[in-house]
Amino acid sequence: MDRKKYLVTGGAGFIGSNLAKALEQQGHEVTVLDDFAHHGHFENLTGFGGDVITLDLSTQMPENDYYDGIFHEAALTDTTVTDQPEMMKHNVEGFRHILDYAAENEIRKVVYASSISVYGNGPVPMRENQPARPANIYGFSKLTDENLARKFAQDNQDIKIIGLRYGKVFGPGECFKGNMASIVYQLYCQMKQGARPRLFKNGEQQQDFVYVKDIVKANLCAMKNGKETAVYNVGSAQAHSYNEVAACLNRVLNTQLEPEYIDNPHTGWQAGSLADIGLAKEKIGYEPDYPLEKAIADYVEILEEKSK
Repeated sequence: MDRKKYLVTGGAGFIGSNLAKALEQQGHEVTVLDDFAHHGHFENLTGFGGDVITLDLSTQMPENDYYDGIFHEAALTDTTVTDQPEMMKHNVEGFRHILDYAAENEIRKVVYASSISVYGNGPVPMRENQPARPANIYGFSKLTDENLARKFAQDNQDIKIIGLRYGKVFGPGECFKGNMASIVYQLYCQMKQGARPRLFKNGEQQQDFVYVKDIVKANLCAMKNGKETAVYNVGSAQAHSYNEVAACLNRVLNTQLEPEYIDNPHTGWQAGSLADIGLAKEKIGYEPDYPLEKAIADYVEILEEKSK
């Protein structure tokens, strides 16, 4: 593979750090940009050898430089945040600055993180051509990013801007997200301590849980194969209940802990999700490698190794 030069925003965060390290392992020159003010953490970059730029994209832009492509992962991802100006400032104005930066520096491809939260509680399986109905300000901010990208590409036709609507992502590096870490990680932590896994009643909500290694793969596919400005669903193409997640963890951990069911205190919550990934398969060559049980087994192995 030809050595490329890439910028990864949000590169000290959960997905960004996995992506930055994967790119570096492939032999590319990688620069990480992160404000380290939200969920970005230096420990996520353990072993990373590239440059790290610290700034807030919502108020600043990095110094001019050329990159072969930008992976934009920086965002405020806490779906429980109700501060609308704060969410829109970080997620939309930050993205606007990245697009302006790409145009000013003649960068021809930007791959950015969107979310299946733009569908809200719309029908499943979720397809890119169905109406977007975000149920919270986070989903709305991501939908606004997509609209911004579409308009920007019309005015800058030499730049290809590819959005990836992520499913419910889990995997290594998410521990610094606190309460916003995935249900997989939260249940692992509970069950590892011998506690019963706590689930919202009655644990049968179906979600498209997707492993972070598949999300990294989708980003690489989009950068390599994306030929047009577009938005694609990126998930596991399977829906599993929270009860199934707990059952998988019981098998992997060799435990028999019965779930404890509690009321859901959250509003604006996506009760179910399943991404149709047919378009991503066709257009960028993405296909997931990690079904749920394989993903959880891999994740637990990493977590167990880290705890030694």
